[in-house]
Amino acid sequence: MSTVETVRGPVALDHLGPTLIHEHLISISTEFEKFYPELCWSLPRAEVVNTVTAAVQAVRDRGITTILDCTAYFHGRDMDFVQEVNELVDINLIVSSGIYTFDYLPYNLARRATRDPEKDVLTKMFLRDIRIGIGDSGVKAQSIKVATDLEGITENNERILRTAACASGQTGVPITVHTHPADQLGPRIQKILAEYGADLTKVVIGHSGDTADLDYLRSIMDAGSMAGFDRFGLYLPDTTTMEERLDTVATLCSEGYADRIGLSHDTMGYSDWGPPGFAAKRFPTWVLTHVSDVILPGLRERGVGDKDIETMMVSAPAALFDGITG
Repeated sequence: MSTVETVRGPVALDHLGPTLIHEHLISISTEFEKFYPELCWSLPRAEVVNTVTAAVQAVRDRGITTILDCTAYFHGRDMDFVQEVNELVDINLIVSSGIYTFDYLPYNLARRATRDPEKDVLTKMFLRDIRIGIGDSGVKAQSIKVATDLEGITENNERILRTAACASGQTGVPITVHTHPADQLGPRIQKILAEYGADLTKVVIGHSGDTADLDYLRSIMDAGSMAGFDRFGLYLPDTTTMEERLDTVATLCSEGYADRIGLSHDTMGYSDWGPPGFAAKRFPTWVLTHVSDVILPGLRERGVGDKDIETMMVSAPAALFDGITG
């Protein structure tokens, strides 16, 4: 039986159970935390651990047994924090390598670029996280997170996609790509990833649920990748409403695409990106229990059966991690 590495060690794929495919327990700048801790933490760190633990426990109480944490380099990874939370909640936490940037790269990365992704420092970083572990945590990443956004596929982003594909091709770990669906870059992203060695069945085109363009969504899934309906609860201006997302998922399920759909929220348990309480005040539905409490009942009301729900929540996420060789 295939296994996947989690924060607490290897877990058999058939024991992952219901899975949220895209969340973030903590997003915090290490330099900000080190030099300006009083500005970084709105509460003592121990209290923040307790708050995030309570949120994770609440989703665990609803039957979710696995969370894929997509926090990458530049996105604010804190493995000590994640491990502390997992010591307090009986849940499988899978963590990520990768890099989160829409274009900018600092000198230590920008000036070490090479056209050969196998020799690129980024590939070496990703492989180190996967094969040895993230930092000195001893926890092996089992996912690669990268991004494109309004800036499009810039030279830096294309380099990142190439290196992510190279590392994924060598290890079998899945790739999640943050995207801006209005620009419909999914097929171009898939082409780059496939060209440099990625298996498109192990690719999640993230935030796809922000659009209701069925032809675009079908094109992603017909190429083999998963469409991430992974921002439930975060209903941004100029994106789809909750009702539109529910209708879209129900339609795609009726067409046989349930095995290419992943559900999640993209929540941040704690972040230093804004003033304390800002996100909760602006997006009150953006919580880890929204899929369990609101979305799954909403899908059932639209005729989505238990088999398709189990596929989206259990078997499709588990398939992303099948065949990881490290």
